[in-house]
Amino acid sequence: MKTLVVIPVRYASVRFPGKPLAQLVSSSGVSRSLAHWTWLAAKPLSRRARIVLATDDDRIEAECRSFGGEVVRTSTNCRNGTERCAEAYRALGEEFDLVVNLQGDAPLTPPWILDALIDAFSDTTIDVATPALPTSGRMLSALREDRREGRVGATTLVQDRNGNALYFSKEVLPYTAAPFADEEMTPVYHHIGAYAYRPAALAAYLELRESMFERTEGLEQLRFLENGIPIRCVPAELRGRSFWEVNNPEDIPKVEPHLGEIVAE
Repeated sequence: MKTLVVIPVRYASVRFPGKPLAQLVSSSGVSRSLAHWTWLAAKPLSRRARIVLATDDDRIEAECRSFGGEVVRTSTNCRNGTERCAEAYRALGEEFDLVVNLQGDAPLTPPWILDALIDAFSDTTIDVATPALPTSGRMLSALREDRREGRVGATTLVQDRNGNALYFSKEVLPYTAAPFADEEMTPVYHHIGAYAYRPAALAAYLELRESMFERTEGLEQLRFLENGIPIRCVPAELRGRSFWEVNNPEDIPKVEPHLGEIVAE
């Protein structure tokens, strides 16, 4: 399938203004902006997709062009990454079979997870999909710590037996009080910040009004679910790697030691 990968990068993050320009330093001492690290994480897909960064900010555009990224300017009216992806797709004026939204704060996303996300669309019944990562006891502890500290951080999801999403939340779902060993697998799924859409589904999204749970949770994908558009959850595996997103400044030290795992330096 002819695929477009869009990395939405905006300056006006509520929890972390200027986040795409934040400098992250790998364990070997290489310093790059968050936008640059995420672009490098997407680069293995260049063999099968066109990769662009979408922004409405001059500072971010200049940074992205400095490391060789292709930039698409979008308006300040985009309320979330999905709307920014749809606007970037239209701005390019080119037909694609699939649009992938790789959120700009997820530089530790392994390329094989994105490959699996694209490959899932060989099933012609799927219009929207996203990766679902089963959590270990260690990762669940990190999710719970964010909530105890009052940080709005990672997203969890619950799905039905057919692998379709039932709900996404900034809370840790499903509730469980059970203790888990660090390497023990838990019933909680971590939502990795990537989506893929057929262009028709992306166009339909723009015609829908912002939904109640979308607004309450601050999660754009809930607009699909509240309007009866299924989201397929694609099983994700880390294969020994680490995963965390930069949702807050406190996440940078959690991500930096692992940058060399995904991005060749």
